[in-house]
Amino acid sequence: MTEHKLVSVLTPVYNGEGYLARMLDSVLNQTYPRLQMILSDDGSTDGTVGVAEAYIPRFQARGYSLEIISSPHRNASAAINAGLGRVKGEYLIWPDGDDELDPASVETRVRFLERHPEYQCVRSLMAYVSDETGEPLEKWESLGDLTRENLFWDVLEARTFVCCGCYMLKTREFFQIYPEKRIPEYEVGQNFQMLLPYLYRHPCPTIPQKLYLVHVRGDSHSRRAMTEAEEALRVKRFEALADDIARICGIAKGSEAAARIRLWKVQRRKGLAQKYRRAVRFNLYWVYGKLLRLKLSRRSGGGDPVR
Repeated sequence: MTEHKLVSVLTPVYNGEGYLARMLDSVLNQTYPRLQMILSDDGSTDGTVGVAEAYIPRFQARGYSLEIISSPHRNASAAINAGLGRVKGEYLIWPDGDDELDPASVETRVRFLERHPEYQCVRSLMAYVSDETGEPLEKWESLGDLTRENLFWDVLEARTFVCCGCYMLKTREFFQIYPEKRIPEYEVGQNFQMLLPYLYRHPCPTIPQKLYLVHVRGDSHSRRAMTEAEEALRVKRFEALADDIARICGIAKGSEAAARIRLWKVQRRKGLAQKYRRAVRFNLYWVYGKLLRLKLSRRSGGGDPVR
C-alpha cells in the first residue's frame, strides 16, 4: 500500500564517495515536505556507505527518511531491484547518485500531477555541467518535440531524452507493470526497464523547466571509451533488453511494433559497422533496414514509420 502524497526517491550508487553528498544535499534542500530516500549501494568498495550513514540524522531532522541498502556488486538494475520492495510513496523518482535535484524539482512535478489527474507520469528538463569545471555544457541528449506525450518510440529511438532524474511516475501504475517489484536486470542500465513499459501504456507530458542537473564525469561508466568488442556486446545486450521490454508490453511477434523494434536493432548495428568501417556489414544492414522501412511504410499507409 502506497502512502498518499509521499515521494520515494530511489537512487542506485556504486563507489560514490566523492560525489554522493551532492545528491543527498539536493534531496535535503527540496521544498516538498514528504520524502522517502532509499539509497541502494551496489557493493561499493570505498566510503560510500559511510557518507550516506552520516546523513541519517540530517534527514531525520528534516522530517525525511533515509534507508540504506547494501548488496553485493552487480549492476544498477540489480541495485534498483534491491530497493523497489522498500518503496512506499505515491510517486517514484530514481535520480543518479552523481547528479542534483533543483530545490523545486519534486514539488513542481507533484503539483503538476495533482492538477492533472488524467496523467500518470510527468517529466521536466535538465541542465548539463562539467563535473571537473562546473561550466555549463551543451545538451547531451536530444530534447525532441516537447509537445509530444506518447514517448515510447521517441525514447527507444533516441529522439528524446531518457535522463532518469527528470521523470516522475505514479507508483501504483508502475507496480501494475512489475507486481513482483523487480525490473529485468541487465548490464546496460536501468532506465529503459523503468521507463519504456510505462511509456507504452501512459502519455507523459513535459514541464519546460530545468529541474535536474546532470554532472558529466569523464570517468563515469556510461561515458568511458569502449573497444569495438565492448560496443558490440553492449548492442547485443540492448537488443536482448528490447526483446524483454516487448514481452512486458505485450508486443506480438509479427506486429508492426515488433517490426519497428527489429528496425531499431538494424539501425544500431549499422551505426556500429559504420563507426568501425565494416563495409560489408554496413551494406548488409543498410539493405535490410531499407526493406524494413519499406514494409513499415506500406503498413502505415505510406507515412514515415518512425514518426
